[in-house]
Amino acid sequence: MDETGQSVLFCPTPEPKADRMPGKEYKKILDLAADQFGYVATSQVRERSGSGDALRKMAKRGTLERVSRGVYRVPTFPSSPFAEYMEASLWPAGVRGIISYQSSLALRGLSDVSPSAIHITVPKDFRIRRQVPHHIVVHNEELIDIEVTLFEEIPTTILRRAIKDCHRAHLGSYLLRQAIADARKEGFLSPGEAADLVKQVLPEALQETDDE
Repeated sequence: MDETGQSVLFCPTPEPKADRMPGKEYKKILDLAADQFGYVATSQVRERSGSGDALRKMAKRGTLERVSRGVYRVPTFPSSPFAEYMEASLWPAGVRGIISYQSSLALRGLSDVSPSAIHITVPKDFRIRRQVPHHIVVHNEELIDIEVTLFEEIPTTILRRAIKDCHRAHLGSYLLRQAIADARKEGFLSPGEAADLVKQVLPEALQETDDE
């Protein structure tokens, strides 16, 4: 009743719907994105919770940005020079793309190589049934466990494999020589490993030494 003694209908303020507030699912996604420069993949969320519906709902509300099919980004995360590599590694649906070839060198900041697209390697029998974005080049090849490592939490081929792949792809001798020298200087390769790579991918350099 009010002060006059009349009955007053009490209407409680409605609580916000659960899907309008960041909840446990959002926090889980944030935790995952924190290690991936703000990116998450539907396949990763499915592995943890059994469904990727939360990502789609958050994208509709603007909580997440849909970058490509199955890949989302938390817009509040700061930009990073490594972000595009993380995005490319998450792009394949069903497997993780491994940063490889020239992109493996660029990721580490070795040599003046500047590929126009990000190279990723997926298993030889893996078939991509959608159009590959123009900024990604896909290689279907088998990699064994010891040929894959993490750099800034991004899966990439080990340097020896990357340089050999670049040699097979006919990357110029100058860039190969520079990549080996930079890797030696930065501690990515030991003196012995660097010398061994020179023998394998730059035989002309040895010939030049013999001729001096």
